[in-house]
Amino acid sequence: MENKIAKLLLEIKAVFLSPNEPFTWASGIKSPIYCDNRLTLSYPKVRDEVENGLKTLIEEHYPDVDVIMGTSTAGIAHAAIVADKMNLPMGYVRGSQKTHGRTNQIEGKVNPSDKVVVVEDLISTAGSVLEVVDTLKEAGATVLGIASIFTYGLKKSIDRLNQANVKNVSLSNFDALVSVAVDESYIKEEDQKKLLQFRGDPSDPSWLK
Repeated sequence: MENKIAKLLLEIKAVFLSPNEPFTWASGIKSPIYCDNRLTLSYPKVRDEVENGLKTLIEEHYPDVDVIMGTSTAGIAHAAIVADKMNLPMGYVRGSQKTHGRTNQIEGKVNPSDKVVVVEDLISTAGSVLEVVDTLKEAGATVLGIASIFTYGLKKSIDRLNQANVKNVSLSNFDALVSVAVDESYIKEEDQKKLLQFRGDPSDPSWLK
């Protein structure tokens, strides 16, 4: 599945590799990869593969799930479609509390006894998704884990998830995508080493050389 999803993401340019003209992250880090999984929503066949894949992951790894919760904003649509396919309640967690009305941060109903799976489009450093997990736990929910479309597999995210004792399962990942990109001639074979070096430590710019 990881190779199939990687190929689809590359085809629609939801993930774009540029090892010789890197993108600049908000942190200033130079990155050879740009990821926008929102684009999957614009391609019905790809969207169906992604949502069915997430459904399969959740059924396999989190069979006791009661509620699907999306991350704001990229995970909301995916969570809604997956919840519909699974005939489960759905909601999402805002980036911060509303400043009006009931000042909700969690939109949708979550009971203290509910077992929740968080749907996320992309795991980079895992900081934002773990904030969502914490918010749900504070509301009394049991968070079984995360189901995501793509993960960079960065050490920082792996360490954070392990420290928080939170499980993540992804449809595809950086290493699979790079391998498919070489096979499909999106990048040259000699670029593969550079890309994997970046994944090993994005803060080290030596991969650019």
